[in-house]
Amino acid sequence: MHSGFACLRNASRQAGRPPYGGNMTDASTDIQHHNVVIIGGGNAGLSVAGRLGRYGVPDVAVIEPRENHLYQPMFSHVAGGTAPAAKATRPQASVIPKGVSWIQARVASIDPDAKTVTLTSGRSIGYGQLIVCPGIQKNWNAVPGLAEAMESPVGISNYEFEYAEKAWSVLRAVRSGTVVFTQPAGPATCAGASQKPMYLACDFWRETGVLADIRVVLVVPTPTLFGMPLIDAELERKVAEYGIEVHYDRELVEVDAAQKSIVIAGDDARTELPGAQSRLDGDGTITRETLAYDVLHAVPPQSAPDWLAESALPVAGDAGGFVEVDSLTLRHPRYPDVWALGDAAATTNSKSGGALRQQTKTLAKNLAAAVEGKPLPQVYNGYSVCPFVVSRQTVVFAEFDDRYRPKPTIPFWKGLAKERRATFIADRYVLPWVYWNLILKGLA
Repeated sequence: MHSGFACLRNASRQAGRPPYGGNMTDASTDIQHHNVVIIGGGNAGLSVAGRLGRYGVPDVAVIEPRENHLYQPMFSHVAGGTAPAAKATRPQASVIPKGVSWIQARVASIDPDAKTVTLTSGRSIGYGQLIVCPGIQKNWNAVPGLAEAMESPVGISNYEFEYAEKAWSVLRAVRSGTVVFTQPAGPATCAGASQKPMYLACDFWRETGVLADIRVVLVVPTPTLFGMPLIDAELERKVAEYGIEVHYDRELVEVDAAQKSIVIAGDDARTELPGAQSRLDGDGTITRETLAYDVLHAVPPQSAPDWLAESALPVAGDAGGFVEVDSLTLRHPRYPDVWALGDAAATTNSKSGGALRQQTKTLAKNLAAAVEGKPLPQVYNGYSVCPFVVSRQTVVFAEFDDRYRPKPTIPFWKGLAKERRATFIADRYVLPWVYWNLILKGLA
């Protein structure tokens, strides 16, 4: 056994705790202890847990309240009708890596000074090393009227499992009218995924001969569709092909579910949408527009979970509440026994599931080295990926770093980002298999 892990075992014995075990509690404090506690049993949490097991790190526990594990990249296919909902979920118990303890509970708070995590039940969990990766919080109530709109018959989204299940039955029934798709401003998990059901629906409507009768509107908070010239060009070509109206530099600020209307706003409006009711400011710039819809596909503003934002771990002054980390090592700069990755970490990369393969390897190797008292050997390179499903058979595969520079995983294939059938097959069939069978076990 490595010396660092032997020290963990000895420390547990000296504290009156079972070696590696969190299955017993310290009678004097009523605190259950684990050498490594991971908050979050999604892609990030289970992948890093699996890797830690491979690297010989003992006594790893994952805190995760959900009964079912969700493969979120499949939500877009579910919403767009290219996959059944069952393909996106499995029982949580079936995906916990071998040898990892599962604490099925919700976190209420973290005390990094006391090295404890308090659950909503009031129970406390002590840790030697803490990994924070609970995912991101979808703030449906942050936009007035949005939560109510999602509960209406025509409110849909690919960012929640139940709304994605609902989406395809709504979209496939559309034969005319206005369908609006919105993308949120600020940090969001794979923000470009907001567009995926739109392209899938447009392709279906074209195949069924009704696309010309449907007005499709996309609202994005950015001056381009994505931010990389190569990817923007591919997406702009598809937008023109489908006849989609795009409102750039705009975001959703209000919804009236009863009237089926939305208000969008921004500093710079390139064009006023036909039929929209506008309000001009003093210099004539359009600042707000009201637009009627027949179907609304929306994605909410996002942030770190409230309990995390209220802890001592976020970056000072960060309104999103994301955990402060060294973006290269994924270690907290003020609490060296705290680590973070995934959507809840204040890394410089674009938040996406694809970024986690690099992050989990970096964090697991660095944590294992830190326990041994060795220098941290691994550096995260800022890699992220967003496969844009732009038709029912093709994908535009965007791979990039934290400065939105191309970072292809197959360097000699310069055209991988182009719209291709092969990348659709990879996104829809190959990557899900890899996820369930390799990634969650820390093998890929």
